[in-house]
Amino acid sequence: MRAGGSGPPPQPRFAGQRKSGDVGRELRGGGASGPPWARAGSGGAVLELLVQPRASRTRVVGEHDGRLKLQLAAPPVDGEANAVLLAFLADALSVKRTDVALLAGESGRRKRVRVGGVTAEAAAATLLGMAKP
Repeated sequence: MRAGGSGPPPQPRFAGQRKSGDVGRELRGGGASGPPWARAGSGGAVLELLVQPRASRTRVVGEHDGRLKLQLAAPPVDGEANAVLLAFLADALSVKRTDVALLAGESGRRKRVRVGGVTAEAAAATLLGMAKP
């Protein structure tokens, strides 16, 4: 019995066991179909990014804290880092610059970007393929 209750103790969960709502979530597309930082959005992919400005060069570092981390060779002044980020993503994903839009995080390191004309899975595979070893 639990200290403050009158029912049986909860059953322990083991590695690999699912919660009761997990099966429906997987069927709806919320399962392990891709990384948590890349999801489908209206008209393309929505990417959750962590950027590090003033790096020696612009590159993809890898996953960090549930986001894709990128280093940018631009200072975070007057939107320069944002411009470099959007141009880098457009070039890396082979889309027009106008298809890449900053949705959130204009003045912070955590950013949300929409990339039109590409799926979340394709964007994730391409960007992770560019990550430094």
